[in-house]
Amino acid sequence: MNYLNTTNSNTVFKDIILLLVRVFIGFAMLSHGFPKLQMLLEGGKIEFFDFLGLGPTISLTLTVFAEFVCSILLILGLFTRVALGFLIFTMIIAGFVVHGADPFEKREMSLIYLSVYLLLITFGPGNISVDYMIEKRKRASDW
Repeated sequence: MNYLNTTNSNTVFKDIILLLVRVFIGFAMLSHGFPKLQMLLEGGKIEFFDFLGLGPTISLTLTVFAEFVCSILLILGLFTRVALGFLIFTMIIAGFVVHGADPFEKREMSLIYLSVYLLLITFGPGNISVDYMIEKRKRASDW
């Protein structure tokens, strides 16, 4: 029963949990990014929040890159921390700028995503990731 309050962690268990969280949160964000990708590809008039003053088309393109492309990278565990940087920035804009004046219920989802992304950027992708395989191969070739 002493294992319940220990700070030691089982590395394999931690890696499996990191994989599950990466895959789940990545696919969940894809469900937000895919409709935006479709909006971008339709070619009609784009009405989207212009958060950088670059115009709604560029803002939508950057959001699609974060929510769609970076989510795929997150799922794979490839360039994970770079992808998380874009996702974190996007969720900060969504939670505090786009929905900044809205009630908490409207901001809640972006803040939950932000929280999970902050945890993932802190702990990294884990050993079940493409990043880990690349690093492992790089270390082996250095010998």
